[in-house]
Order: sequence, then C-alpha cells, then structure tokens
Amino acid sequence: MESDYHLWGKLNLDKVASNGKWSSYSMRYEKGADTLFVSNTETSKKFDFPSGKNSLFAGTNHFVCMDDKGALRILNLVTGKQRIYPPVSHYDYSIETNQIVLLSKEEQVLKIINLKTDATDTINDVQNFKMDPSKKELVFTKMKNLKHSIGLLHLGNRNAINWIVENSSNHFRYFTWHELGKSIAFYTFNLSDSDDTKLYFYNVKYNALQELNPTTQKDFPTDKILDRKMVYPLTISSDGLSVFFGLCPQSEQEQKKTADNVEVWNGNAKWIYPFEKIKSQPNAKVTLALWYPHLKRIKSISSPALPKVMLSGNQDFAILSNPKEYEPQFEYEGPRDFYIMNLKTGETEILLQKHKSFSKYLLPSPSGKYIAYFKDAHWWVYDIAKRTHQNVTKNSNTSFSGKIHILDGTAAYGTVGWSKNDENLIVYDQYDLWSIKSDGTASKRLTHGREKQITFRIASLADNDLFKSNFDGNKSKTIDLDHELILSAAGADQKTGYFKWNSNFGEKPIVYKDSYIDQMHYIKDQQVYVYQEQQSDLSPRLMFQKKTEIPKPFFESNPQQSKYHWGTLKLISFRNSNGQELKAVLYYPANYDPQKKYPMIVNVYEKQSDKIHFYHNPSLLMQAGYNRTVFTSKDYFVLCPDIVHEQGKVGFNAVDCTVSATKEIIKLGLVDPKKIGLIGHSFGGYESAFIITQTNIFATAVAGATATDLTSFYLTVGWDTGRPDMYRFQSEQWRLGKTPFEDPSMYTRNSPVANASSIETPLLLWTGKEDQHVDWHQSVAFHLALRRLGKKNIMLLYPDEKHVILKPNNQKDLSHKIEEWFDYYLKERKDKSWIKEGVK
Repeated sequence: MESDYHLWGKLNLDKVASNGKWSSYSMRYEKGADTLFVSNTETSKKFDFPSGKNSLFAGTNHFVCMDDKGALRILNLVTGKQRIYPPVSHYDYSIETNQIVLLSKEEQVLKIINLKTDATDTINDVQNFKMDPSKKELVFTKMKNLKHSIGLLHLGNRNAINWIVENSSNHFRYFTWHELGKSIAFYTFNLSDSDDTKLYFYNVKYNALQELNPTTQKDFPTDKILDRKMVYPLTISSDGLSVFFGLCPQSEQEQKKTADNVEVWNGNAKWIYPFEKIKSQPNAKVTLALWYPHLKRIKSISSPALPKVMLSGNQDFAILSNPKEYEPQFEYEGPRDFYIMNLKTGETEILLQKHKSFSKYLLPSPSGKYIAYFKDAHWWVYDIAKRTHQNVTKNSNTSFSGKIHILDGTAAYGTVGWSKNDENLIVYDQYDLWSIKSDGTASKRLTHGREKQITFRIASLADNDLFKSNFDGNKSKTIDLDHELILSAAGADQKTGYFKWNSNFGEKPIVYKDSYIDQMHYIKDQQVYVYQEQQSDLSPRLMFQKKTEIPKPFFESNPQQSKYHWGTLKLISFRNSNGQELKAVLYYPANYDPQKKYPMIVNVYEKQSDKIHFYHNPSLLMQAGYNRTVFTSKDYFVLCPDIVHEQGKVGFNAVDCTVSATKEIIKLGLVDPKKIGLIGHSFGGYESAFIITQTNIFATAVAGATATDLTSFYLTVGWDTGRPDMYRFQSEQWRLGKTPFEDPSMYTRNSPVANASSIETPLLLWTGKEDQHVDWHQSVAFHLALRRLGKKNIMLLYPDEKHVILKPNNQKDLSHKIEEWFDYYLKERKDKSWIKEGVK
C-alpha cells in the first residue's frame, strides 16, 4: 500500500573500526529522518545517533560523530557512556596519542582530549587547525586583540608550542602539510585586498619560515596575482622543498556591455559560445606555478597556450596540453597534443600528438620513470630518461579495449597503476588483470577470469581509492604484487563478490554468490571482512565475515518487507534477429498466481541484466516516474531486456531486441499478449518512442525526456554542458557514424517524428520544461506531430523541472499519472478523466 511506502529506508555503510568489531551505518527515509547507527559486528549491541554525521572510530574503544546541530558526541563503546561537546567547527583524531582534537565553534577554544585518561588540554582564541598526515602534530591559528598567530603543537606535549608567526595583522588560510610532515605551506591575506596576498613556506625541521611576496619577488609575473580561491590547491613537492601554487590574471575591468547585450557566436571559433562561456570562467584561467623557497625563485608551468597540467610521479616533469588544440571537432572531447616540460631546465618538447584526454588514457608511474598511455588499441610506455616510446602490449594476445560504459563507444578497459619501482604496468582486459613489463619484454595474466567468465578488478576498499588527483589528471598508487590484493568480481552469470589474490595461489573467493555485493571493508590483521549484500527480494544488509567462517548479517534493513508480498525474478535468455543470445530480467508480480495471465510493462534502456540483484524500495518519489517494485506489487510483470546496437541501426536494434524479448515472454504463457506496455526515459525514452513506430505489439507506451527528431537534435546544444549535441551521434549513444548531411535518410529512418504516421499505440510523453540535457522541444515536436496525425497521446510538461523530476510533489504526480496511464490501457480502468478527455 502506498501509505506504507514511507516505512522503507535506504542503507548506507559508513565506517568500520580498525579491529572489525564495530561498524557504523545510516538509514535514510523519505520523510527526512536519518539515523546513524553503531553496531557490534559479532553481537547485537547497538547505539543510535539521530541525524549523526561526520563520523570516525577513534581507536577500537570510541566512536565519534556530530549531530545535526554540530555538537560532538564521543561514545565509549565499552561502557556505553557518551560525552557531548558544544557545536564544533571541525575535529580530528590522532591514533598515535589516542587524542581527539576539536575546535568549538562559538568559544573558539581548541580542546585536546585524551581518550584513555579523559584529561583535556585547551588553547583559547583558536580560529582553525590542521593535523599533519601522521597525526602527530598540528598547526593552528590564533587571533587575540585582532592580531593573528600561528602555532605548531606536537601532540602529547601540551607545553611544546612553537610559534611560527606571532601578532600579524593578516589572516592565514589554506594550510597544507607535506605528505611526510616535513613542511607546511599557507597563504596570508587581507580579506579586502588581493594585492596583499602572500605565500609562506615553513620547514619544520629547521624552524625556518620563508615568504613569497609578489610585490618584491623579481620573477613574479606582472600580470598575475596569487590564486586565493585554491583552484589548484597548494601542494608541497615530494622532497618537501618547493610549493606548487596557482596564479590568476590581474582583475580586469568589466567590459561595457552593448545596449542589446548580444552574444556573438563566431563560425570559426574553436568552441561554440555557450561552451566557451562555461570554460572561460575566472577559475579556468588559473595557471600552475612552482616556488623554490631556497632558491628564491618561481617558475610558471602551465599557460594560456597550454593550460592543462599534470605532473610526473617524482614531480620533475610536467605534462601539458591544450584541449582546444584540434577544435572544432564533434566528439564529446577532442584529441590534443601533449608536451613534456623538464621543471629543472624548462625544456619543453612534444610527447604525444593528437592523443585522447588525460583521465582514461595517460598515467605517470609513481617513481617518475615512465608515462603510460593508450593508443591504437594498445598500451604504450614512454621512458622519460631515454625519450623512447614502446608498445608494451603488442605481444599479449588479448584485447585491452571494448564496450565498458552504457551508451558509450569502445574504450580502454583501463589501467590500474604500477608495481614497485615502476617495474610493471598493471592493466585490464575484458576479464583479467595483466602485469606488463615497463620495457614490453614480458607480460603475464594475473587472474583467470576469461575461463570463468568473471570480470576481475582491483577493489577500491572503503575510503582507499586507487587514484588520486594530479592537478588536471590522475596519479596512481604503487601496487605491491608481492602482497595480497582484494579483487571485485562480476560474473556473466550475474554473480558478484570479492576474491583474494596473491602471486602464489592466484584468486580465491572471499564471497561470490547470486547477490549484489559491494562496499567491502577489509581488516587485514584480523582477516575480517565487512560488506553489503542485496538481492531483488532481499533488502540491503550488512555482513560480517571472519577468515573462512560462514558470513553472518549484523544488520538487515527494511525487516517489514516480510509482512508484504514481494515479487520474484527470472533471468531469461532470448535471441535477436541476428541469432545473438541476449538476456532479460523478468520480475514477477508480488502475489503471483500461476492460474492467471497478467499485464506486463517493458522497461527499456540498454543493458539492464547486470542490475538483476538490485533491491528497489517501493516509492512514488522517483525521478523518472518508474518504480519496478511498485508495479510488481500492483499485479504487473516487469521485463527489462538487454539491447545491443549496431552502427547506423540504433532505433531498429532497439525494436529488434525489445520485441524479441517480449515475444519470448509471450511464449511462456505468463502474460496477456494484448496487455503489454512500454516505458523508457532519456535514451530509453527515445527507444520507447521509436519502437512504437515499428510495431503494434505494445498496447500503450510512455516516453520521458526523449529525443524524437535526430536531425534537429543533432543541431541542438546541451545547455547543461554548453556542448553541441553532435557528439552523441558519432561513436556514442546513437552510433550513426555519419552526419545528417552525409546520410540524411539514416537520421530519418531512426527518428520517431519521421515515422510517426505509423504509430497506432497510445503514448504518454513527459519532460521537464527546463531540461537542458535533452531539449524539451523534442517532446513538444513529437506531441505536435502526433496531434496533427490524430494519434492518441498526452504530454506532461513540468515547469521548473529538468531532465529528471526533483520536486517531491511533481515526482508523486508523475508516478501516479504513469500508473494511471498503464492501468487505463492494460487493466481497463477507465475512471481517470484526464486520460479520457485527452485521448477520446
């Protein structure tokens, strides 16, 4: 019943204690209630914190979080006692000294609390603080009598404050520690005067403070100022001796606008006007520079000519590029030339020509010896010292690229990173991990996924990401192949889970089953695993597993489900007209009676079988008005077929796969063949709209936020990004490969509008009137075409909504109207006047 939907909540695994004995997690409900829980993973002991947030485990005996008013709560997990502190600005924990450090918001008092002894030290008039990466020291700012000071405190020694700066009239901001705590960088500036900004560098060991003053620094660019917005965050070099920082142009007087405020769209511009406007925001003009305090000089790295930058692993070289290099072009992101700059000598030379962008296809090695890149379906390695390029995967006898993202074209399966001393590059093929010698002399497949039809990937555990920001690119961690790895696993049989791998025994399962398993937390010392498990009929639950013992749940969300009927599912195999075997997920009505034939709703997008185990709370607060659980609870079958596309046949492939899957279900005798509906949103909306131009198998259809005229859509702008929508038609999404000028008939053949005269299926269209992702006029055009042709259709146009519906009242309205629409045509419930009047 709809009145009970609010009982369902969403589970989020939060943190796990370092010994694996405690875990925190939250439950969020539609009415806004949000509770953070802390539970013992082996017993039933549990604590709750309504609206708790910003949590951490302080050692093994304490849990800390903030409430909705900002007060800090410290829970003793052994005794169950809590201490509550007034609202705090922020807090941190030192595992080295077992101390909580907090800054009270109103009192501006820094409190250092020893969790073992309960002793508390205080420092008054503190404005901010930041711990070093080892959590052994902290730097703090203090203001008294309108004068600012900076202190350095070694935790565990309250009396050992080293004053770096005392009684300054300026504010201090953006403290940055060296990764090993060797030094600190920070800004000082007058809040109202950008010209007064200075950069400081403090060497902890030698207690030496150095200043970069733009007005006195001889080599400081005269047309630049220090970047106070931290577009490029202050970063201390690996050796702890220099600082990377941002430069931005001097403030320019705003040009007087012409009387008519006209936008000038130049036909020969690199980027179209709206994209240029987005990309030319003040933040985009910041360039990266390097300050050598001991040499008293600075060096500009990026520039307006080469604005994008990343660094080699040892930070001796910069990799520079200009994303406008080959514009105008008509993919999502164009190629560019990459240059490599020696930061010591300033020498710059070409690295790669007409190459794809940073994020997927360029990865420096941690030690700084190499740069890996993907080109011509292979991984290559550039040796920085030798200045040589080597194809390192040419003899590996596998493909390292394929289709990995829904609606995207072919891409590299990815690189993971590098092994110790940059000896091996670790990359993926469709199923497995490969270790490739940096010089290309040898390659080794590390896993056996191809034989098992399991895709293995190195798991990003808890907060431990594999990649870190490298200014405009990425950098990877060193992967130690001499130690065990935790791998995520997804099988062709829809099983998921995690495996443990080492070089001796290969991969062995930790948990791998017919469920969706994610959010793995691994406590290595105790051989403890905490993770989330869900199935379509099993609400997400948290599991505790120790060594090889049988896993057990320690929290199960939405236990009220047991009081209600709940649908089951079946994975269906079917073949399209090419004989290709595909999969579809069939969800059964919640209270299924094999003696009855039911109506069915077919939901289309692209690949959906990999989401077979996802649990869906019943809800009307849906951004696209569709909820599988709601429909199965109301006596509908729901079918989600996989759709594969060939170039130039995007619409017809959708028809082929969807109709083939639907006929497979009809053959099973489960559904009434005259009571089958179709629904899709966005690209799925396009598929839904096109499918009904080619077949009458569906009694009715719903299409949301859809493209309907591919020629006009080709010539629109995605106003949310500022990009021309042309990129969607080359190798992505519509996969037409040609422009409408080269093959206009192909665009016509695949357009719902051009084929609208064939439609006999009543259609419900909907979109947001502020949709900037798929132009809402596309829905209007289809509505007008159907209206002119006398076809049964109604369009719902939601003001102030975009590509998806975000306002709760509108979400409920859309969900109700879609349900009523299907009930009208598939259940003969003709009592809704808005439908009667609209289609009579």
